[in-house]
Amino acid sequence: MKSFVFKQKFKVPQSAIDALNHVNNVTYLQWCLDIAEAHWISKTDEKMREQYVWVVLNHFISYKNPSFLGEELETQTWIENHEGVKCERHYKIIRINDGKTIVEAQTLWCLLDAESFRPTKITDEIASLFT
Repeated sequence: MKSFVFKQKFKVPQSAIDALNHVNNVTYLQWCLDIAEAHWISKTDEKMREQYVWVVLNHFISYKNPSFLGEELETQTWIENHEGVKCERHYKIIRINDGKTIVEAQTLWCLLDAESFRPTKITDEIASLFT
């Protein structure tokens, strides 16, 4: 079911740099979470966001190349598949100037009812938002 790819570009800020003078590994994970949220917000209205919330079940991240202060990066995300209450979201972070992949990642998310915090089935309405 791979969905369209949602993309965002940005420059690496000083706050992302660690003692080795490159982007801290934990920062990449935060950028993945940030683009997942931005993708969800871009496809839903406030009513839907008040009705449902997502929680992470697990992350897998593969670090391919370092990135550095001031570099322009593009974060990409898409839904690879979903079943029941679970959704597999993929990510890629690339460096714009040379096209190198910096990070590849995936997260298994679970959809919850925002009121009860109980897992809830991903409806066709929700799934269709990402095709």
